Amino acid sequence: MMIKGTTKLLGVIGYPIEHSLSPVMQNAAIAHLGVDYVYLPFAISPPNLKTALEGFAAIGVQGFNVTIPHKQAILPFLSEVTTLAQSVGAVNTVWCTHNGWSGTNTDVVGFLTPLEVYHQQWNDKVAVILGYGGAARAVVAGCAELGITEIYIVGRDPQKLATFQHSWITSPLAISVKTCPWDQLSSLLPQTDLLVNTTPVGMYPHVEESPVEASVMDKIKLGAIAYDLIYIPRTTEFLNLAAARGAMILNGLPMLIQQGAAALQLWLQQPVPVEIMRQSLQHYLES
Repeated sequence: MMIKGTTKLLGVIGYPIEHSLSPVMQNAAIAHLGVDYVYLPFAISPPNLKTALEGFAAIGVQGFNVTIPHKQAILPFLSEVTTLAQSVGAVNTVWCTHNGWSGTNTDVVGFLTPLEVYHQQWNDKVAVILGYGGAARAVVAGCAELGITEIYIVGRDPQKLATFQHSWITSPLAISVKTCPWDQLSSLLPQTDLLVNTTPVGMYPHVEESPVEASVMDKIKLGAIAYDLIYIPRTTEFLNLAAARGAMILNGLPMLIQQGAAALQLWLQQPVPVEIMRQSLQHYLES
């Protein structure tokens, strides 16, 4: 890839951002397509978000992805948000327009696509989601799209749980979610079909940590799916504990690829090479 004076800028914002694999796969796809773009990581601390967006506009950034902790915080700075992103209440993909920044959410399709291989009938299943941030909102919307009617949110802060639950009552999606305090998770696990970790617990470099203790994971239903949105390490301690107890496991790498491909297709307005993106990440992680 040759960067020239004409090269257009794409990127990802987060804090921290060092762990992101998005530049690896996005630049591999860009190189394969032969388009004059480059994709860069930007470490933007929360107090600097507004200033960063002004700077991006000033230097002509075409679009960017949004990760922790900005997926909800960015909403007030966008001039337009898609219906899906409004419903979810979180944005992970932004692009430049004549009227300012527009945003959408490709995390929902990113979350759903890897689950297609399980060929489940989801309408009678129970989903338990750990955490109540922007990623959790996309997972709730994805579970609702699957037809899951029993969706539980598990967290440690009662006020945040209540706020999260109420936000779905007023959402255009009108999804009914239930809440569960963290110390009662063990009572939910025997009936859980899909357990999703949306928290950063267990992410590199804290790879020895798990949001669910071993004694609690003992209660997980045999054959349940444990889905960790973390992708570094590829197999987290959360997934190790679940697999040891007979659960099927899925890490965040396929979701990362699918949401990134959807974002790149939106920016470039052309099909993108998903398999090239997957291969680039596999090669990077094995090197």
